[in-house]
Amino acid sequence: MRFIYSVSIVPTGRSVFGNGRGCASFSGYRAQFFSASALVGPLAVLAHENFTWHMAGHLFVGMLGPLLLALGAPVTLLLRTLPVRRARQVSRLLRSRIAGFYIHPVTAAMLNIGGLWMLYTTGLFAAMHHHLWLHILVHAQVFAAGYLFTVSMLAIDPLSRRFSYTYRTIVFILALAGHGILSKFLYAYPPHGVPVEEARAGAMLMYYGGDAVDLAIIVLLFRGWYLSANRARQQFRRESTLGCLCKKHS
Repeated sequence: MRFIYSVSIVPTGRSVFGNGRGCASFSGYRAQFFSASALVGPLAVLAHENFTWHMAGHLFVGMLGPLLLALGAPVTLLLRTLPVRRARQVSRLLRSRIAGFYIHPVTAAMLNIGGLWMLYTTGLFAAMHHHLWLHILVHAQVFAAGYLFTVSMLAIDPLSRRFSYTYRTIVFILALAGHGILSKFLYAYPPHGVPVEEARAGAMLMYYGGDAVDLAIIVLLFRGWYLSANRARQQFRRESTLGCLCKKHS
C-alpha cells in the first residue's frame, strides 16, 4: 500500500516535473535498479534456478520498472535537454505513423500480454535458459512492451495521439483480464520443466504482485481522468460566466 500511495501522488501529464528534474531522475534510477536486478545480481541467479524468483524478476522488468520509468517522463526530459533542432526531430519521430502504431493502447497491450502468453506457453521459456542472447532479448522485449503499455495508458509523455480515458480504461481492463487468466493458466499448467509447486507459487506471485502494480496504474489513470474532467468543468463555468456578463452588457 505504501508503494501505491507513493506513485499515486506523482503528478501526471505536463506537471510531472512539478518538483523539478530531480524527481524524474530519481524515478528513472529506481526503474533502472529494479529492471537490472532481474538480469544481474542475486535475484538473477535465483531466477535462473527457481520459477518463483523468475516471476519476481518478471514483475520488476515487465511491470514495476516500466511504471517507474514512465513516471519519470524520459521523453519529456529528453526534449527539454536537447537543442531545439534535435528536439524538433524527436517530436516529428513521435508523431510518425510507426510511433503511433506502437504506442496505440491495443497494440501495446497485445505486445505486452501477448508476449507473455508466447513466453510461457511455448518452448521459448525453456530455450531462454540455454541461450544468453535469447535470455537478454526476451527481457528486453518484456521491458519495452511493459513500458509502451504503461505509457499508452497514462499518457504522461508527449504522444502522437491521446486516446480518451474511456477507451484506455476498456483496453486496460481487457489487458488486466489477460494477465490474470495467464497466471491462473500457469497455476494449472506449469511451463515445461518447471516443478508444480514452483509454478503455483510463481503464478500466485504473478497474480497478486501484478494486481498491486496494476492498482497503482488504475489510481494514476483515474486521477488523471478526474483532473481532466475537473478542468473541463471549470472551463465550462468560465465560458458560461463570460457569456452571462456579455449578455448583461449588450
